[in-house]
Formats: sequence, C-alpha cells, structure tokens
Amino acid sequence: MVVLVEVTKMVRVEDSRAPGRQQGYGRFYVEAKTLALLTGSAPLGESVKYLVDLSLDARGKPPKLKKQSVFLFARAVPGRPGELQLVTPTAQWQRTAAGEARLRAILKSLVSPDAPAKVTGVRELFYAPGNLAGQGETQIFLKTEDGSAASITVQHEGSGPPVWGVSFSELVADLGHPPQPETLAWYRLACFLPNMPPPGANVSEGFAEKRQAEADYRMVLGELGVCRRNLS
Repeated sequence: MVVLVEVTKMVRVEDSRAPGRQQGYGRFYVEAKTLALLTGSAPLGESVKYLVDLSLDARGKPPKLKKQSVFLFARAVPGRPGELQLVTPTAQWQRTAAGEARLRAILKSLVSPDAPAKVTGVRELFYAPGNLAGQGETQIFLKTEDGSAASITVQHEGSGPPVWGVSFSELVADLGHPPQPETLAWYRLACFLPNMPPPGANVSEGFAEKRQAEADYRMVLGELGVCRRNLS
C-alpha cells in the first residue's frame, strides 16, 4: 500500500536492537496520523506505527520530520492493527507537491485497464532491410509476465536517424514517440530489459542484418537511459 501520513512522534531505536542498518543510518520508531490511503486494500485507522531507517547528518541527527507529511510504501502487519512494515527499511518519502503529482500519476497508470505489462526479457528480434538503401526495420518481441503482447519497433528511413516506439498490445508501435522517462512504460523497459538479448534470440537472416538488429537494440537501451531505484 501507499499511505500519506503526518509524523507525530519519532524515537530512535538503540543501534544494538537495529541490525542490518546501512552505514550512516539510524533506525526510528515512528507514530503518525493517517492522512490518505493512495492505494491498497488493508483497513487503516486514524494512526499508524512503523520502523524506518533515516540517514544521519555529521552530528548523528536525522532529518526533522515531526509534523511533516511523508509517503509510506508499506504492507500491513497481520494480526497487529495500526502497524505497518515498510517494503524496504528506507521506503519513506517526504511529500512535495510535485512528487505527489508524479506518484499519483504512476499509481493511476498501474490500475489502468491498458497498463503496460511487466517485461521479463527478450523473446526474439530481427532486422529486415527495406526496398531502398538505408531503409529497414527492427522488430524486438518481448517476454511479459502475463504472456501478453509487447514489442519495440525501430524504423530506418534513408539517411535520417532511426525512430522507434513500443506497443504493449497487438497494435502497431507509436513510432517517433518512445515512452517518456519515469512513466510506467519507461520503467517496464528501462528497468527490466537485459543489457544484451539472450543467445539465439536474434533471428535476422544475414550477418549484416544481425549486427543492425543488435545496434538498434543498444540504441533503444541508450535512449531509455539508466534505471535508478530511489527507495533502495
């Protein structure tokens, strides 16, 4: 679940009772007032309790969060109403207006009927040259967790740069409009496509075609950029 709360109490846990902390972090027991449940089905009361690891400054002090609003990425603790367990020790995020707008947009896209499927790998790719010099197209067919269709298309037209797009259905990819950074579609690709297609996945006919398909795959990865995980 994702919960918006206001911190009302924060007490540091003795380091001897807080195993597994990262260097430079302290563990804190927090009580907070529930402001909103953004997603999740577990019942929540007016207040919650949880543990969180917070980074410490040079004086060993944590950020001042009392009376501040924070988002929690958590799960309910079975049999213990009002207690939450963060999905990672640091899965608490201070609220900002821009951050909340971004988060709500992502959560909305997750529950959308046409939400991009979870990508688990590359099934097959091939490059087919066109009728004229410089023309051609690479198709990259993806594996998905639920077995639904997903593919990337890279198109070459003459001497200009290639254009590409992705489709998470049987429909043709929207060429020239790749997924924008930090959208759900971008995340499905940037964070889960392998650095190289698996052996045997490139079924292009000739050596030059195989090289072009591989080059197009690397181009797509380069344009997607690095997947940075902000709650690790």
